[in-house]
Amino acid sequence: MKTIIFFAGLLIFFGCSNTTETNGDGSASAADSGNILELTDEQLKSIPISATTLQERILTHTLKLNGKVDVPPQNLVSVSSALGGYVTSTKLLPGMHFKKGELLAEMEDNQYIQLQQDYLTATAQLENRKAEYDRQSELNRSKASSDKVYQQAKADYETLLISKQALQEKLTLINIRPDKVSAGNIKRTVGIFAPFDGYVTQVFVNVGKYVSPSDVLFELVNPRDLHLNLKVFEKDWENVKIGQPLIAYTNSSPEKKYHGKVILTGKAISEERAVEIHAHFDNPDPQLIPGLYMNAELEIPDAQTPALPEESIVSFEGREYVFTIREGNRFEMTVVQTGATGNGWTEVANAQELRGAKIVQSGAYTLLMALKNKAEE
Repeated sequence: MKTIIFFAGLLIFFGCSNTTETNGDGSASAADSGNILELTDEQLKSIPISATTLQERILTHTLKLNGKVDVPPQNLVSVSSALGGYVTSTKLLPGMHFKKGELLAEMEDNQYIQLQQDYLTATAQLENRKAEYDRQSELNRSKASSDKVYQQAKADYETLLISKQALQEKLTLINIRPDKVSAGNIKRTVGIFAPFDGYVTQVFVNVGKYVSPSDVLFELVNPRDLHLNLKVFEKDWENVKIGQPLIAYTNSSPEKKYHGKVILTGKAISEERAVEIHAHFDNPDPQLIPGLYMNAELEIPDAQTPALPEESIVSFEGREYVFTIREGNRFEMTVVQTGATGNGWTEVANAQELRGAKIVQSGAYTLLMALKNKAEE
């Protein structure tokens, strides 16, 4: 309130003090130029004006990007069955979370039974073949048996051993523990279990459907390695560095900020003249899902650049200005083109026009109000 009263008083003071000066031919003097304000000594004493000049400062500017949440190939998993079969149960829906080792689905097929039968048969036969091999080995050492008979016994045993080991691996592939298979414990169904903690993105099966080994049952995501895939135009690409921090947010909840760091910059320019960069989230949120569009902001450090204190620059009708100090208590309002802002300083793009000039620092807004008040009279 005190500030408003102060400005109002100044405007009245300027309004009463400013009179239109004319030359002998009736034309307006330079003091009436639209961008120049001339003050009396008395008026100048009422305004706390300080001066500054252009200075070289290292500023940063904000680079605004957009992209979407993504996962690396090793974290987007398509689940299938090593052997075909009929789906007998599943409760999965897209979006559901699961824990590592949790049962995702059950399947059944005659080949599961046949595989266990073959394994048990090979195990039983192997005992006989091992005994025969040991017997022939002993006889051969004592020269009571020919080398040919011994070699055949050895080949039969090793062939059956290979078959058993292969069947054992096949059982493991369909999540049947070979050491649990017995004549009294043959399963007709097998389970599909979660390989990690995560959530379901897509479900491609239903109960009763037959699937082959090449069919995908579910698509799962491991959210521990979510990253942000962003596009940066080639003119800004060299300014983005690995390890650089950023802030990301969604269009629907811009107030919620996600912090992260750049982990990778692309080496190819697309047809849109853009380069892909990848960033990791510091604290992944379960609400972030692959394909979600996000915005991101990076602070890009600049080299030393001409700058002025922020309070030196005033805005009026969509443009920005400074007041340069002229002789005889005169102040000229000059257009400035601004850039990055930081730590109380603002970059000046058209610095060449202001080199060497004394520029009003404090009091610029008061001068603007006084100048526009004079223009309206």
